[in-house]
Amino acid sequence: MKYLGTKEISKLWKVSERSVRNYCREGKVEGAVLIGKTWQIPENAMKSKRACGNNLLNILKEEKNMKYKGGIYHKTQIELTYNSNHIEGSRLTEEQTRLIFETNTIGVSESVNVDDIIETANHFRCVDYIIDNASKPLTENMIKKLHYMLKSGTSDAKKAWFNVGEYKKLPNEIGGKTTCLPENVAKEMRKLLEKYKNEKTFESIVAFHHDFEAIHPFQDGNGRIGRLIMFKECLHHNIVPFIIDSAHKIYYYRGLSEWENEHGFLIETCLSAQDTYKKWLDYFKIKY
Repeated sequence: MKYLGTKEISKLWKVSERSVRNYCREGKVEGAVLIGKTWQIPENAMKSKRACGNNLLNILKEEKNMKYKGGIYHKTQIELTYNSNHIEGSRLTEEQTRLIFETNTIGVSESVNVDDIIETANHFRCVDYIIDNASKPLTENMIKKLHYMLKSGTSDAKKAWFNVGEYKKLPNEIGGKTTCLPENVAKEMRKLLEKYKNEKTFESIVAFHHDFEAIHPFQDGNGRIGRLIMFKECLHHNIVPFIIDSAHKIYYYRGLSEWENEHGFLIETCLSAQDTYKKWLDYFKIKY
C-alpha cells in the first residue's frame, strides 16, 4: 500500500494541511499512522464523513430564503459585514450593523456617516449574492457586479471618475505600495482568473486574494470585494469559510504585505480565522 504525506493528501481532498492533520489526530482517517511527527496516510484513504458532509451552503441558502433569525446565516451576515466594513474604517458599531440587518433602522447617539449606512446595507446584498451564486465559476462580470452592488448609492458613485462596477480610471496606492495601472487592470485580471482555474484549495484561494489585492482593480472597495470573493470560493469548493475580524486585522495586513517573502503569515492568519468559524458551525451543529 502506498502512503502519502499531509501535503499530498490536502491537494487530493482540496483542504488545508492543518485540516488533514486534525482529521488524523481525531481518528477520522482510517489507516493513518503517525511516524515521529509526520502523518502517513494511505493513498486511497477517504476523507472523513464529517469532512465530506459539508452542507453549509445549503443551510445558508435555506435560512436566507426563510428569513430565519438567529442561525448561521444571520450570524454570517452581521459578522462578515461588520468586520469587513470596520477594517476599512466604517464607524458603525456591531450593534448598529445588527439593527440595520434586522430592522432596517439604526440607533444613533452621535453623528454617523451616511455612506457607512449605505455600504452596510449594500454589503448585506453582496453576501446574499455570493450565497446565491456560490456554485457558479468566478468571473470578471461577477466581480464587477459585486463592486456595483457595494458602492451603488454612495457619494463615490456620484463621481464620474469613480467608475462604479467597472475597473479604476485613476492610479492608486495601498499602504504606500503601487498597484496595477488602470490601463493594465483588465489584462491582469484576465490573467489572474485564468491562472486560478486550475486548482482550488484553501491555499490557492488565499493566494488569489493576495494577487487580487495587489492588482487593486477598483478605485475603492477592493478589500471588501476581495474578502467576499474568498468567502464565496470557500463555499463553492466545500471549504470552511472564514471572516477576518478585528483580532486578525493586523496579522492579515502583515500577511498581505509579506506575501512575496513568506506565504505562511497570511495562510496561518486565515486558518486561525477559519477556526473561529468552525466554532460557530460546531455551536449550530453544522457538519463540515
